[in-house]
Amino acid sequence: MQPEQNGLSSASNPASKAWHTMDAATVLQALASGEAGLSVDQAGERLRLHGPNQIKRKPKDSVLQLLWRQINNPLIWVLLASAGLAMLLGKLTDGLVVLAVVAINAVIGFIQEFKAGRAIEALSSMVPQNATVIRDGRNMMVPAVELVPGDLVLLAAGDSVPADMRIVSLKSLQVEEAALTGESVPVEKSVAPAEAGAVLGDRTCMVYSGTLVTSGTATAVVTGTGMGTELGRISDMLESTVDLETPLTKKLGEVSTWITIGIVLISAVILAIGVKRALDMGIPLGAALKDTLVFAIALAVGAIPEGLPAVVTIALAIGVQRMARRNAIIRRLPAVETLGSTTVICSDKTGTLTCNEMTVTELVTPGHVCRVSGAGYDPKGDFTVDGGTVARLPEAFDRLLTAAVLCNDATLAQENGQWTITGDPTEAALLVAAAKGGITSEQVTSRFPRLDAIPFASENQYMATLHGGEGPMVAIKGALEAVFHRCRQANDDDLHRQMTAEMERMGADGMRVLALATKPWPAEKDHLAEEAVDGEFDFLGLIGMIDPPRAEAVEAIDACHRAGIEVKMITGDHRITAQAIGTRLHLAPEIRSVTGAELADMDEETLGATVRTTHIFARVAPEHKLRLVRALQADNHVVAMTGDGVNDAPSLKQANIGVAMGITGTAVSKESADIVLADDNFASIGAAVEEGRRVYDNLIKSLAFLLPTNLGLALILIYGIMFFPFDPATKVLLLPMLPTQLLWINLVASVALALPLAFEVKEPDVMIRPPRNPAAPLFNSFVVFRVVAVSVLMTWGTIALFNMEYGQALAAGISPELALAKAQTIAVTFVIFFQIFYMIHCRSLKDNILTIGMFSNPTIFWGIGVILALQALFIYLPFFQQVFRTEPLSFADIGLTAAASFLIFPAVSLEKWIRTLAGRSK
Repeated sequence: MQPEQNGLSSASNPASKAWHTMDAATVLQALASGEAGLSVDQAGERLRLHGPNQIKRKPKDSVLQLLWRQINNPLIWVLLASAGLAMLLGKLTDGLVVLAVVAINAVIGFIQEFKAGRAIEALSSMVPQNATVIRDGRNMMVPAVELVPGDLVLLAAGDSVPADMRIVSLKSLQVEEAALTGESVPVEKSVAPAEAGAVLGDRTCMVYSGTLVTSGTATAVVTGTGMGTELGRISDMLESTVDLETPLTKKLGEVSTWITIGIVLISAVILAIGVKRALDMGIPLGAALKDTLVFAIALAVGAIPEGLPAVVTIALAIGVQRMARRNAIIRRLPAVETLGSTTVICSDKTGTLTCNEMTVTELVTPGHVCRVSGAGYDPKGDFTVDGGTVARLPEAFDRLLTAAVLCNDATLAQENGQWTITGDPTEAALLVAAAKGGITSEQVTSRFPRLDAIPFASENQYMATLHGGEGPMVAIKGALEAVFHRCRQANDDDLHRQMTAEMERMGADGMRVLALATKPWPAEKDHLAEEAVDGEFDFLGLIGMIDPPRAEAVEAIDACHRAGIEVKMITGDHRITAQAIGTRLHLAPEIRSVTGAELADMDEETLGATVRTTHIFARVAPEHKLRLVRALQADNHVVAMTGDGVNDAPSLKQANIGVAMGITGTAVSKESADIVLADDNFASIGAAVEEGRRVYDNLIKSLAFLLPTNLGLALILIYGIMFFPFDPATKVLLLPMLPTQLLWINLVASVALALPLAFEVKEPDVMIRPPRNPAAPLFNSFVVFRVVAVSVLMTWGTIALFNMEYGQALAAGISPELALAKAQTIAVTFVIFFQIFYMIHCRSLKDNILTIGMFSNPTIFWGIGVILALQALFIYLPFFQQVFRTEPLSFADIGLTAAASFLIFPAVSLEKWIRTLAGRSK
């Protein structure tokens, strides 16, 4: 009998029910379904009611929106206004040059953002295309997008689960749920309801959209589709995450705002002073305003660091290349710098801190313990029995591993030099351990070919296999209690206590423990029934295995601790396992852990206090991870979050730095992340942090080099407008530099010299100093002093040389026009040489040039060579002379400007020496 079409009383929101707490019959009744499934008409009606089984996509930013973000910056608005005014005043060349600067910066930023933000699209790709359902009592294939609540779906090994479902019946069903829960091994499913407070990984009667059936079969009823699934809930959380500014972009934004305010105020003052001086010279008000506006534009062009966006972007791009060589692939450029300011790394366990390869580490037989070395699927390792290394395994351990190979459905093979497995990772670990002892699957199965098997079932807790050949036998493996009571030693209380104690000891160390036994079998029988495995087995022993920590992860965590970075483990795995791994990784001297269920009961204040002192968060759901990241950020931490599953996507996107796994990571996690690790290795995060700190140091060096130039140019113009004379004949105010010459210094010379600083080697203390305070200003008092002092020196030198050259030229009878052009050319050349000598000092803001090594960064000399060649073109090439109104200089002129500019070198050396002495005296 078909259920009534209107019988789905709660179907308006079926996903809101706690289906895992109900038995299968109650779920079917609540969903108005049954053994024959829905009718085709019912399915059509529910499809109209609930909509298609797909994840909604958020509209992407348009090209215009992306472009708008690139120009919506106070400095850019000042430049645009300056360009517009320049063209209105007839200065077409000056205006077009400034507009070209704006366009270049906008294009760089646009390219940088164009490919970002596709996580939700990736989510939709996880839902399979088709599903097998029962409708009108018949099996049929339908598009997965047409599944509705109440549909009965048939699942088999290899299927992707197409929707959230409650299991109705099953046979030996195991599901890989790592993408949603972080479980490192497939989960055994059952029909029995789970507790009301069970987290996602403990709801064994449910299967969820986007997971994978690894073995067995099942029939399940759909409880949630589309945005009503766990994937849909994660999609909603992705929508709710906030894209945070990186520390550098935030600080640069603040600096840009202050520079803009300063430029506007100073320009207004200069405009007033210039007009007043022009009126005093008898110049009409209109002409005075026009001429003085040109000076104000020149001030804006000189004071704004137009080359700064290009320098920052290229420096970050260099960091991207360096990180790629260290297996960290950067998806978003600002992430390079943010890594350097990271204060907390929240790392997933499986595959990042661990190898993601189950490994046998202990064998236990009655009275003896054997330790097994090696990690992963490479069958290389040694055996240590009762404290002593053995070349050949004792017979008891040989029999134990032989049984483990026989009672096994996995395979181990070497492909292209790499050892790979198929099947259950737990069973594969048994094959690897046996191979380390010279017991291969090929040898054993040829001697004892399999005749029959009883597959593992969660209700039985064992697997048994029947073998013929040299000595017919039955091998059984499973939970200790399920195996031991079937053995002839079942009444040996001492042995039972001994094995139970060993199992509990290994379990406390985070190991998964299996018991094994064998018994002889009559040669004439080739069938194995369940009643035949109820007794008469010989107990062989226990095998303990774990997903071991990566050796390099231990070293990387130690390095993070030395660098003042906390490392916290956030995993969907069990608390005991997580604590055992955390202890081996040396996460902290005293490790504290909490579970997702405990987190769910905490208010925000309690959570904030908990995250400060807790190192491991186990059995957490996606919403828990998101709350943890936000709590750390609320505590002023810069958070790097690692993950590989769909469940990690919201927290990856919310974190200051999202780090996804390149090998095991889902498409969703990769699209949500800022960085993808090519080798899934935590050690690569440590290397990336080191590179991030180096990039930040070099950016500060570049800024400390660039800003004195801009401030100096502004001071030069301010001094000129306030104190320089007017030409008596033309009544035009003399200026030491023209706007186009300022742009030459700002864009060409400054950028060419600043870029080599991005290649500087790391400072010696880069990974032994604490992370910088995210709330600290971009420049400390020392850098501010350096910027001001260097700017004043550059201003004084430029004005002095200009006045000297202009006065001497006029005295020599040279026309005022040529005298002005030559004096301005000398002024520009002085600034260029000044920049070269100052840039050499900026290679380290605290150490002298001999300490860091004169030739440790060869690109410095390439940069100097390039700028000298460009400056020669600026001075001597007719085209450049026409555009920039320059005059050729003699070798004596060049020598004079170089000698005068060299004064910056001893001046900064003296400042470094005094500061070093002051630091030692503290």
